[in-house]
Amino acid sequence: MIGFLRGKLAFKAPPLLMLDVNGVGYEVEAPMTTFYNLPAIGAEVMLHTHLVVREDAHILFGFSTEADRSMFRTLIKVNGVGPKLALTILSGQSAEEFHRCIHNNDTQALVRLPGVGKKTAERLIIEMRDRLPDLGDAVGSSVISFDQPQRVNNPKQEAISALCSLGYKPLDASKMVQNISAEGKSCEDIIRLALQGTIR
Repeated sequence: MIGFLRGKLAFKAPPLLMLDVNGVGYEVEAPMTTFYNLPAIGAEVMLHTHLVVREDAHILFGFSTEADRSMFRTLIKVNGVGPKLALTILSGQSAEEFHRCIHNNDTQALVRLPGVGKKTAERLIIEMRDRLPDLGDAVGSSVISFDQPQRVNNPKQEAISALCSLGYKPLDASKMVQNISAEGKSCEDIIRLALQGTIR
């Protein structure tokens, strides 16, 4: 099992990133909560990881905090929730918001996430209520960040592609970002604003 990776950020295009660890490139899928904290390309970063082994692939998932990884591992134990849906849930809501939804039986907030229907939302509330990770574990981030600007060619288009990767339909993804000004914003900034506008 690979518990964490530390290396240079070689590539990022949500939900995929690549870490150069001593000359070996590791492809890692990560939620938007991790992308929000990533430094510029070429900077050093450390991610907590979880390896999913399937018949046709070995997929590595990365998280900026141990609390996010713990939440991911708890989510994929829920019947009907696979790694992709768990990643979408972690991208669409913070740990605090998700805890609030579970404790308040708020199925309406959960069904706004792509891939989460009413039955899945109800199952999440029932099965997660007694096994939610302690929020006290979410102290700090393990991502090493540097104040270096990242230049992107078309942050709005990248944001739309990332939202589609998270499960949104292309038309819905376009609508989510159409009224957001791209001036001075990174792809991650636009995705964050788009998700906030949808979930809240």
